[in-house]
Amino acid sequence: MSAGTIRPTVGAVVLTMNDRPEEFPRAMASLLAQEGIELDVVVVGNGCVPEQVPAGVRTVCLPENVGIPEGRNIGADRVEGDYLFFFDNDAHLPHTDTLARLVAEFARDPRLAYAQPRLCDPETGVTLRRWVPRLRASDPARPGIVTVMAEGVVMVRRDAYDRAGGWPGHFFLFHEGVELAWRLWDLGCHGRYVPDVVVYHPATDPARHDTFYRLNARNRVWVARRNLPGPLVPLNLATWSLITFWRIRDPEALRVTVAGFREGLAGGEGPRQPMSWKTAARLTRAGRPPVF
Repeated sequence: MSAGTIRPTVGAVVLTMNDRPEEFPRAMASLLAQEGIELDVVVVGNGCVPEQVPAGVRTVCLPENVGIPEGRNIGADRVEGDYLFFFDNDAHLPHTDTLARLVAEFARDPRLAYAQPRLCDPETGVTLRRWVPRLRASDPARPGIVTVMAEGVVMVRRDAYDRAGGWPGHFFLFHEGVELAWRLWDLGCHGRYVPDVVVYHPATDPARHDTFYRLNARNRVWVARRNLPGPLVPLNLATWSLITFWRIRDPEALRVTVAGFREGLAGGEGPRQPMSWKTAARLTRAGRPPVF
């Protein structure tokens, strides 16, 4: 890069609960090693005082665990940058140009609101189906426009993030990426899956969280009720219910899922801001009708 060239600025947000003493230092080292950008990093202690933080990195200490999306919102308010990079603290960046390559996607496409790298398990090289942000996920190496995101490792254009209102903080965990992606699409933007940019992430099971089945069901209802035009809400929830009840074989998991679904129907989703029918049509043309 020639002298005097203005480098793109990226604000990176990392959450911690001090429960990953091996993974967190590796994640931070790979993040701080990034080249070709100006990087501003904040570590948010979600209900803790962050430990193992490299020198010079700012921290935010939250007295209680406010959940992942709200923790990210708080972190985003503390960093500067034309782009925001949300980074799980058990992931790591295998190359020093990872963020610069993601930024380059935005430079090529002014309507691009978020860029999603390919996540791979560092031990097996496997990309989980849920990490591929489209319905047809059999080929994780296929790039293209996508309508949702794997929110644990994603770059978002800052001005679009602000206009969309950030993450739905009260969701606490699960489906916040669907909500933010839909809001970004409703601004006239879109997302892109960039599988040639690889980020390592352990292939963990989301069901390891005690609240997985309840919050997964509750938040699915909330996403639909907050974001979809009225006639599409029952279609979305009916489709999701049929697929979910077909997949779940554990009676206790099914019971908790039904309880979470009822909790979502009882309210608490917050103000409605339904997408336009034009946005619903764009999502459909992009390969994912918002009833799925």
